[in-house]
Amino acid sequence: MIAELRVRRLIHCGGCRSGPDHLSWTARKSPWTRTVSMDTANSSGWVMWAGMAVAAALGAVAGAVAVSANEEPAAGNPAASQSTAETCAATEVAEKTLPSVVTISASNGSTGGTGSGEIIRSDGYILTNNHVISVAANGGEVGVLFNDGRGVPATIVGRDPKSDLAVIKVEGESDLPVIAFGSSEAVQVGQPVVALGAPLGLSNTVTAGIVSALDRTIEVPGDNGETALLVSAVQTDAAINPGNSGGALVNCASELIGVPSAGANIPDPDGGGGGGGDIGLGFAIPVDHAKAVSDEIIETGTVTHAYFGVELITVPQAQGRAGGVYIRSVVPGSPAAQAGLKAGDVITAIDGSPVTTTNDVAAVTLTKNPGDTVTVDYTRSGRPGSATVKLGAQQ
Repeated sequence: MIAELRVRRLIHCGGCRSGPDHLSWTARKSPWTRTVSMDTANSSGWVMWAGMAVAAALGAVAGAVAVSANEEPAAGNPAASQSTAETCAATEVAEKTLPSVVTISASNGSTGGTGSGEIIRSDGYILTNNHVISVAANGGEVGVLFNDGRGVPATIVGRDPKSDLAVIKVEGESDLPVIAFGSSEAVQVGQPVVALGAPLGLSNTVTAGIVSALDRTIEVPGDNGETALLVSAVQTDAAINPGNSGGALVNCASELIGVPSAGANIPDPDGGGGGGGDIGLGFAIPVDHAKAVSDEIIETGTVTHAYFGVELITVPQAQGRAGGVYIRSVVPGSPAAQAGLKAGDVITAIDGSPVTTTNDVAAVTLTKNPGDTVTVDYTRSGRPGSATVKLGAQQ
């Protein structure tokens, strides 16, 4: 049986323009890769889709992917990691967390939409997805609706299209309720979670579920026809829908563990866009990465990523031959060039982890820092080799 899914970014949009695009969707550390197409739908529940054909029954998707989970329980706070048989006290979590979750509107002319965010500093800094506010980046307007019903304007502090994160700020505030940060290392598959946000513009919406899997890495549409990468995303079956983007996925201690950013739908068999709402496949950017990016944006207004300096093509696996990533070209003087990598080399591993798609290399640039060194294994004319690359910096 072939189950076809579509991955969508979770912004609710009322006046967005339609336009086709194409991208690829990859689950890291898995034996399967798929090519998908994406389009935008202008409807009452506008979403951006990334369709993917899954070569397995829907119920077998989770088993087809190699996922990672921490073996040790969370230290210090028993509520942060509970057994799969337990559920969060959603009423208590909502009461504690909702004051820190906001609804965000962004517009530019006749184009706009709504999403979610969470207060991360008491003087008005709010974390959200880049795709929630990107429409307002060039002369548009951003507004924030607080849990208590107050609506105020906001400004964009900075954004990172590569990882689909952004920070906005409201002025004149000094004692806003800040969401507590959890730890990505403490998150376990099977632990109960609660999602909070504004699906379809419905503020203060709360849903519950579990962490279904960890270490998902997928591409979603980015700015200017490029793509963003959700690295090591948290997968959850808590209901998240268009408008949940940028909101909060929290543990039972009301600590942020992820920023909901994408979800999956089964497309209409008649070809009419989406086939309904949430189906229990949502993806959130892990909190450690979100915190690091937001801290850098607040401090500098931008984000600097690690840089190899190569142009790459995925090499599919073939009978008797491992796959990898083919180096089409190397930027002169770049970190890759200085390490001795050459056009025609095929990268097979980085720091011992297999490289099967270009996303694996891109993920390294998002999770490592400029100045870090990595070991790159490759083949050249059929012979294995290894190089130590000191990563450069690129905004």
